[in-house]
Amino acid sequence: MTLFVDVRNMVRWVVEAGPERVIAGIAEYVEDDFRRWESFDKTPRVGSHTPYGVIELMPTSDGETYAFKYVNGHPSNPARGFQTVSAFGALSDVSNGYPVFLAEMTLLTALRTAATSAMVARLLARPDSRRLALIGAGSQSEFQALGMRALLGIREVAVWDTDPDAMAKLARNLTPLGFDVTVTSSGREAVRGADVVTTCTADKARAVVLPGEWVEPGVHLNAIGGDCPGKTELDPSILLRDDVTVFVEFPPQTRIEGEIQAMPADFPVTELWQVLTGRAPGRTSAGQVTLFDSVGFAIEDHSALRYVRDQVRGTPWVDDVDLVAEPEDPKDLFGMLGAMTPIGS
Repeated sequence: MTLFVDVRNMVRWVVEAGPERVIAGIAEYVEDDFRRWESFDKTPRVGSHTPYGVIELMPTSDGETYAFKYVNGHPSNPARGFQTVSAFGALSDVSNGYPVFLAEMTLLTALRTAATSAMVARLLARPDSRRLALIGAGSQSEFQALGMRALLGIREVAVWDTDPDAMAKLARNLTPLGFDVTVTSSGREAVRGADVVTTCTADKARAVVLPGEWVEPGVHLNAIGGDCPGKTELDPSILLRDDVTVFVEFPPQTRIEGEIQAMPADFPVTELWQVLTGRAPGRTSAGQVTLFDSVGFAIEDHSALRYVRDQVRGTPWVDDVDLVAEPEDPKDLFGMLGAMTPIGS
């Protein structure tokens, strides 16, 4: 039987465990997997782009466990009553190819994105970081705040969004959880004095939600909205500043989808796994601007799926599904159909 976590059980498990604990746990799995980066198969995700959005498959394997995620990104969905992102994923045993774990990943993707953002911020932001600025108050925003508090202790959050209702939603969700939330009147006001700035907008466009003149020395930028061709959030001048170092997950994917997609092929970037393994420097000075050009990579989903599998096994929050046909004789699949009535009888 294959273990299966549906939406209802994912919600119940996250509520019982606590979302910050879950984000922190996923972050540890992600960091561990980045440290063994070279053991994974790696390829840019396969995308099907249409005027409506994109549908993608994200596969990877560490030689023992194969993982894939199906995910979409449709920026116009909320106006039609749908989620911008929906996803599901699976783990398989490499030794026999059998799927061993299936899970919803709409909620889990939000948790793993926040976990990766916070893990990278812990690695690259100033150790005394206390203030988070959010440009964009959509579905990912609360998770980003929870991740930054879980791993960096950040409780001060300033937010700006073109939709006042979205900002009110964020304040309504985070204030009872102990955050000090400031709803601002502009993006400039939100980022002023911030230690970490996260841009998380959904429009599929070459947008500039963070102009270069707003970026203060020493800040850590967490750009997570630019995640497909033709979709960016940052003023390109930020990337060209002498005090900015750009960090990425998997360059062949980021150069297609990230903030660096408009830069030359030899634009310098630092891979995160190299920082975690001591092969490349991270932050080298208090005044350095560190930029995580985040597009999301399959290894992070591999980590998240394994973490959930390990945590829910043996709990009420997981079901068995009969997904693989297994005849008594492995060579007689047809025999599972039993005696068939002849045509015309």
